[in-house]
Amino acid sequence: QVRLVESGGGLVQAGGSLRLSCAASGRTFSAVVMSWFRQAPGKEREFIATIRWSGSSTFYADSVKGRFTISRDNAKNTVYLQMNSLKSEDTAVYYCAARVPPKVEYDYWGQGTQVTVSS
Repeated sequence: QVRLVESGGGLVQAGGSLRLSCAASGRTFSAVVMSWFRQAPGKEREFIATIRWSGSSTFYADSVKGRFTISRDNAKNTVYLQMNSLKSEDTAVYYCAARVPPKVEYDYWGQGTQVTVSS
């Protein structure tokens, strides 16, 4: 079992920055894929970014490319999401999730952290 705990959300003005953290505990493995998702009120959950524990491969949604950066610290079992140039449309609950290839489904989810961007 893997437990994921997000932190770092809050209220920020448009154009500002926040860094989210996702700490993993329990069973950890080098082959896992970690991702960030978000869900705004009345909208479906949206993929944001993904990274593998091993290697440096990353992938981003077009909506955040160039503004958000996903990274990891394997020694701390933590994944980060650096969010810059925030916009009001980035307001959402942000979730981290984990899956183990070749599965495409995410088996593990955090509880979410609220990010609110004021215009």
